[in-house]
Amino acid sequence: MALVLVASVAMCCTPFAPLTILADDHRPYPQAILRIFGVTRHRRRRHARGRRKHADLKPPPGLLAGIVSKLRDATGNLVRVKRRRLFGRLKDIRRGIEQLGLGHDVNTAHIERINGTMRTQQTRLARRTRNVSRADIWLEWALSLWRDWYHWVRPHRSLAGHTPAMAMRLTDHSWNVLEYIRYPVHVGEFQRAIWSEDLENLLTNGLNRQIRSTPLPTS
Repeated sequence: MALVLVASVAMCCTPFAPLTILADDHRPYPQAILRIFGVTRHRRRRHARGRRKHADLKPPPGLLAGIVSKLRDATGNLVRVKRRRLFGRLKDIRRGIEQLGLGHDVNTAHIERINGTMRTQQTRLARRTRNVSRADIWLEWALSLWRDWYHWVRPHRSLAGHTPAMAMRLTDHSWNVLEYIRYPVHVGEFQRAIWSEDLENLLTNGLNRQIRSTPLPTS
C-alpha cells in the first residue's frame, strides 16, 4: 500500500521538478520512495579483487524527504515529537517548507488536517463503524465524490465563503451538485480511461454471471 501511495503521488508531480516529501515514520515509506523516485547506483568494490557489489537505488538530486516520529509512553500518551531528515539536508528541507507556507520545521499537520476532515465527513474511514466498504472500488468511488464535493461544491469559511477550486482560480463560482454531474470537466483523461476500463470489466462480468452453468449428472 505504501508503494501504491507513493506511485500515486509521483503521477501528480511535474517530471524533473524539485520534490519535498513529508511523512511519518512508517517503515515501508523509505523503500517505497526509493523504488519510485530512486535512480540506479553502481557501487564500486574497494579492492581489486573480490565480488562486485550489486547495484542499488539512491535518491535523485533535488529530492528532499523529512520524517516526523512521535514517541509515546506505555499508555499511548504523546511524550515527544522527533524530526529528522530522510533524504537531503535538513536545512534545505526547512527552507522548502517555509517556501510552501507549511511552517518552519518538518511536520505533517497539513496531512493530518485533511485526514481528520475525511474521517469526520466520510463514515467509511471512521474507526469501529458499520459503514465499511466491501470492495476497494466502492471506497474509491465514495472518496472521489467526496473529494469533488469538498473542492468544488462546499464553501469554506476559512476561504471567505469560497471553494478551494475558486481559491486556485479553477472556476469563478461555487458549483452545485447538478452542475457537477453535468459538467465533470475537471476529470483528467487518465481517470476517464480508468473509469472506461472499470465499466467494461463490470459489464463483462455481468454478462458472464448470466451464463447458466451446466448441472452435473447425478447418480
